[in-house]
Parts: sequence; structure tokens; C-alpha cells
Amino acid sequence: MVRERFEHDLITVQQDLMELCDKSVDALELSFKAFLNKDIDLALTVIDMDSQINHLEEAINDRVILLLAKQQPVATDLRRLIVVIKAASDMERVGDYAVNIAKDTIRIGKDPFVTSIEPIEEMFHKTVSMLRHIIEAFIEENTVKAKEIAELDDQVDALYGSTISHLMKLNVSNEHVAQITNLSFICRYVERCADHATNIAEHLFYLVKGKHYELNN
Repeated sequence: MVRERFEHDLITVQQDLMELCDKSVDALELSFKAFLNKDIDLALTVIDMDSQINHLEEAINDRVILLLAKQQPVATDLRRLIVVIKAASDMERVGDYAVNIAKDTIRIGKDPFVTSIEPIEEMFHKTVSMLRHIIEAFIEENTVKAKEIAELDDQVDALYGSTISHLMKLNVSNEHVAQITNLSFICRYVERCADHATNIAEHLFYLVKGKHYELNN
């Protein structure tokens, strides 16, 4: 009976984690849509969504702490709960970066972009793909898929490096310094979201293998 209750609570907290993942990635997608379309109202909507994401992460943490205190799990059960907390923290940060993108979108306003944003779009699409697929891998406990997803981080890092280099060169000779700075920040936020996808891949390896692996080195 105790074991059945624990398994029920574990399923519930994992479902909460999946909801958090979906909300965070949805917020990221909406923030980037607002950025592309210079949609200030949508950017404000993303900012308002952040409290839902934060409250959901807090609820997950509280539930896991209660399970740890009441059930004192060991082995795989203990790792699973630890990983849930870590993954929830990573996805909450994705939600925070979505808010940051929305805020920079508001700062840019309706001004035309001073340079092509195609490289930033490419970074974004790769990052969202990583996040969506790592959620699937997490549900399936598929470490092969997780490793493949983590390897995409190198591509995002390369795009980030080349895009920032381009923006910094513009910064020297361009009067639109504020926008270039905002674009640089948005690049950084997207790149960090990809890092969090890799973090979740590493958490999955810890869950399945019982060892810590660094997948983006």
C-alpha cells in the first residue's frame, strides 16, 4: 500500500514536470515570435506567464521534498526525485530566458532590425528542437536520444560565436548600439536555453546509469 502510494505520487510529480516543460518551451516560442514580429502585446503576455511557471516549479519542489521526508527513497527512486528537481530548475530557467527575450523585444520596439536576424532564428529553431526532443527522451528514459540531442549544443555554440562576433563588429561602426546590445543578449538567452537542454540530458544519464556524465565537452 505504501509502495503504491509512493508510485502514485511519483507519477503525479513527473506529470507536473512535463507540464512545466511544456509551459516553459511554449513561453520561449511565444517570446521569439514576439521578437520576430515586434509584437509588444505578446511580449507582455510572456512576462505575465512567468508566475505560472515559477509557481509550478515551487509546487514540484515542495512535493519532492515531502516525498523525500515521508518515504526516504533509495537507489533509483531517490535518483528519480533528485533528477525531477534538477530538471524542473532547468526548465524554470528556460521560462526566465523567455521573459528576458520578451523584455529585450520591448526595448527594441518597432525599430527595424539593423542586421539580418537569420542566424538568431537558426539558433532558436535548433534550441527549441533540442528542448522538445529532450523532453521526449526524458519520458522514454532514452539515453541514446539524449546524447544525440546534447551533441546539437555544439552547433548552437558555433552559431552563437559567429553571430556575436558579427554583432560586435557592427557595434564598432553602427549608431544603433542599444539594439545591437539587445540582439546580443537575445542570442545569449537562446544559447543558454540549449545549455539547459544539455543539462537535462545529463540528468537523464544520471537517472539511468547512476553516474554523472558531462555531455557537452
